[in-house]
Amino acid sequence: MSKKIRLGILGGGGDSLIGVLHRIASSMYDSYQLVGGVFNPIPEENTGFAEKIGIPTNRVYNDFDTMIEEELKLPEDQRMQVVSVLTPNFLHFPMAKKLIESGFNVICEKPMTTSFEEAQILKETLDKSDVLFAVTYTYTGYPMVRQMKEMIASGVIGKIQKVDVQYYQGWINPIIHDAEKRANTWRLDPEKGGISCCIGDIGTHGYDMIEYLTGLEVESILSDLNYMYSDNKMDIDGTVLLRFSEHVKGLLRTSQIATGEENNFTVSIYGEKGGLKWEQENPNYLYHLTEDGPLKVLKPGHGYNSEFSLDGTKLPPGHPEGIFDSMGNIYKGVAKAIRKEEYHPGEFPTMNDGFRGMNFIERVVESHQKGNVWVKL
Repeated sequence: MSKKIRLGILGGGGDSLIGVLHRIASSMYDSYQLVGGVFNPIPEENTGFAEKIGIPTNRVYNDFDTMIEEELKLPEDQRMQVVSVLTPNFLHFPMAKKLIESGFNVICEKPMTTSFEEAQILKETLDKSDVLFAVTYTYTGYPMVRQMKEMIASGVIGKIQKVDVQYYQGWINPIIHDAEKRANTWRLDPEKGGISCCIGDIGTHGYDMIEYLTGLEVESILSDLNYMYSDNKMDIDGTVLLRFSEHVKGLLRTSQIATGEENNFTVSIYGEKGGLKWEQENPNYLYHLTEDGPLKVLKPGHGYNSEFSLDGTKLPPGHPEGIFDSMGNIYKGVAKAIRKEEYHPGEFPTMNDGFRGMNFIERVVESHQKGNVWVKL
């Protein structure tokens, strides 16, 4: 039995949802062992959290730079092999860059950076190294998303004609209408969140999902964003028209002020022979539409699914699989790559996904600021 991969984590302490998600995901498949990190910038809370989750405090460091320095002093067979970056957006770039330069594999939350310029620098840094870099566009890990990808690639729905993606949340609604709250929310602060809130946070998921599933690349976009108040610097709602080619077009609708919505992420892709639809809030159902037959509903765990889908299925048919499983599949793919085992190219998003995602975010904002015009990617 091979030894577990030694994992370090930056951020994700306290009651952070993303921290819980990554820790549980990394524990699936028995591939990783969390050995330390920096969970909180406040020393006593940092060590207190480590003790709470049962991590030895000798490798829980007061700050990021100290972690790098001390880990590099350890023999190679003892130091962290991969580090997950779960900090606020503005810290992704400096941390990821130094990790790559120091020889650590990286699993980074999205958006990968706060600007396309930073993404370009990070990509150049990675190109000069031999480390692995993954970006956690979590939803690509769902078994039925992977089944959808395989069906499209094998021509089940024929040549793609139309793409329609919606990602609606409502969590910013009670914040945006209160001047004090919107001024003190880090996701609405350009210094911490970057150039975009809604598109940067959830729109980039939709964009990555479109290219992941279809194998197509968006050529140009036209966007219309909503900031709601003149003192708010970050978009909280937006619609983006997409052009893949002259005859293949699409739509990405995103909002964080869709009152009452929780995490309504839906993907519809239509080809000349049929269509496929998937909803994140009901992830076990993949709908296959055709003109000459009844609606088909595919579910995970059955033999009619692809090997790629079944490899990411942990439970028998009829048992729900959720977002923890989806993230766990991404960690599983990264583990295979670190161990130099054979893996499917769609098992985890890469630097290229993060790189294109940052370009998309900036072009969306540019299109809006220029008066809602078409902008090439």
